[in-house]
Amino acid sequence: MKLKTITFVAFLLVCLGFAAYLDSPYSFLNVNYSYTADQPVIAEPASLEPSTDVPVLEEKLEKSERVDGYIVETYEEYEIYKDIDGNVIKSEPTGKTDTLKYWDYSNKDR
Repeated sequence: MKLKTITFVAFLLVCLGFAAYLDSPYSFLNVNYSYTADQPVIAEPASLEPSTDVPVLEEKLEKSERVDGYIVETYEEYEIYKDIDGNVIKSEPTGKTDTLKYWDYSNKDR
């Protein structure tokens, strides 16, 4: 009985060691891949200028009101067109609105 246990533990350790070897960068499975840290990564920064014809979507607060102890804020989405210097050329509403409702903690009537 004791020989079976020792054999089982030895077999388990051999299997775990072989699995660790296969997972390492030194195994025969990873021969074609380089894992050295002494070579610098060659990367060149992209020098792309931002496009002026693509709008940026922003939400602007349209109205804020108090209703039944809550503050209800309504936001509308706008397409903002900017030039290369970042100046706003055109601002158009998209018609999409979002409503945010949260409890008014400054309400003294609670």
